[in-house]
Amino acid sequence: MNARETAWRVFAGELNSSSLEIKSEEEKSPSYLITPLGAKLNRILIAGVLLDKENTGTEEEPMWRGRIQDVSGNFFINVGRFQPNAAASMADLEAPSYVAVVGKVRTYTADDGRVFVTVRPETITNIDERTRNLWVLEAAQSTWDRLVKMKDALRIQNAGKQDLVGKGFSPDDAEGIISALEHYGMPESAKYLKLIQNSLRMLLPGRNIDLGLPEDLADAPDEIVLGEDTGKGKEFLLSLLEEMDMGELGVSMEVILKKAAENGMTPEEVEEASDALMDDGLAYEPKVGFLKAI
Repeated sequence: MNARETAWRVFAGELNSSSLEIKSEEEKSPSYLITPLGAKLNRILIAGVLLDKENTGTEEEPMWRGRIQDVSGNFFINVGRFQPNAAASMADLEAPSYVAVVGKVRTYTADDGRVFVTVRPETITNIDERTRNLWVLEAAQSTWDRLVKMKDALRIQNAGKQDLVGKGFSPDDAEGIISALEHYGMPESAKYLKLIQNSLRMLLPGRNIDLGLPEDLADAPDEIVLGEDTGKGKEFLLSLLEEMDMGELGVSMEVILKKAAENGMTPEEVEEASDALMDDGLAYEPKVGFLKAI
C-alpha cells in the first residue's frame, strides 16, 4: 500500500481501550488497531501535555520514552534510532510542555494477556495552548462521528461488511465497525459521550457545560446540538426580568435563581440563558448580582 495512512484524531481513552490488532499477510502492508468505536488505526495525530520523558538508552544511541496527557488519560510514546528526527526533538523538549505527535500505533501483549498501546512518533513538535485546544475540538468531533456511524450500523440487523458498504459506509469504516462489534461487543457509549462533554468543558473553564448527552448510544442524536434549550431559557428569563423589574437595579440573582428553580431550571441553565441575553443585547448587569432587561 503506497498511499499514506490518514492520521486519526483519537483521545487516549479510546486508544487505551483498544486491543484488536489486524495484521496483513502481505509483506510491507500496514497493520491496524481497531478501537471499540470502529476506528481502523495505523497513524494517529495526538496532542497534549508532555508530562515526563526518559532516555533508557545511551547518549550515542538514545531510546526515549514519554508520557503525554490529554483530557481522558495518557498516551505513551517510544522513540528509537529508527526515528532520528523525533529522537532529536525529544532531546530538546522540556517537560511539562504542549506537544503534538504524528506517529504509528504499536501494541504489546503482557504475559497475563493485557494489551498495551504505545505510539511510535514520526514527528514530535512543541505547540501552544491554542493549537492543543484545536486538536481537542477535532478529536471530539472525530469521536462523535464514530459514535454516529456505529449507531447507524446498529440499525441494520445482522449486518456484515458488504451490507454496510451497500448502505454507503466506506470499506474501511465497514470493516472497522464489524470487527469492533465482533471483538468488543456493543461500545460503552456513555464513556465516550462523557469524554466528549468533558473535553468541551476543559476548553471553557468555569462553565459547567451540559450538552444533554444521553447515557446510551441508541438515544444519541445524529449531531451535537449546542444550546438546544437556550431559546426557552432566554424566553423565560426575559419575561421574568420584565415582570419583576424593581427599578434601576432590575432583579437580584437570588430572586432569579429561586424563580427559575420553581420553573425547573438549574443554576447552570440560568447562567447560560443570562449570558445569551446579554450577548444579544437584551439585558445587562447594572450591578454585580443583579440583571435588568433593556
